[in-house]
Amino acid sequence: MLVLLVGFVGIQFFPTSRNQSETLPKIDFMVVNNVPKQVEITITTSCYDCHSNNTEYPWYNKVQPVAWFLEDHVKQGKEELNFNEWADYSSRRKNSKLKSIISQIEDDEMPLFSYTIVHGDAKLSEGQKKEIISYMTQLKKDL
Repeated sequence: MLVLLVGFVGIQFFPTSRNQSETLPKIDFMVVNNVPKQVEITITTSCYDCHSNNTEYPWYNKVQPVAWFLEDHVKQGKEELNFNEWADYSSRRKNSKLKSIISQIEDDEMPLFSYTIVHGDAKLSEGQKKEIISYMTQLKKDL
């Protein structure tokens, strides 16, 4: 038991890097697209923690090994889609990402269930899903 306690305390001295930025880039999804206010609020609340350069961390992010899990999760999310880098994506990649967003929302794959357990406000209602899907479908047509 003492070894476990010492190990737990010891790993607290290995901090993670934080995914935080003070500015909203000019290439951000919300900046370059005419996003309706309600859709913007929903996407920011449900998606931006993992899919942008600015994560709002919970208090428990300073506790290892939870912080390592969160850091890895955010890194993977940003590799898949980073809304802050939207304008730098090619038209082909944007089209692919929009198709993926629509599909994952329709299939209840995003936001992740594990994320919505802790962040209840990120869970999408049927109305919010329809709004986002409708907007993304129109955006896809406009590409």
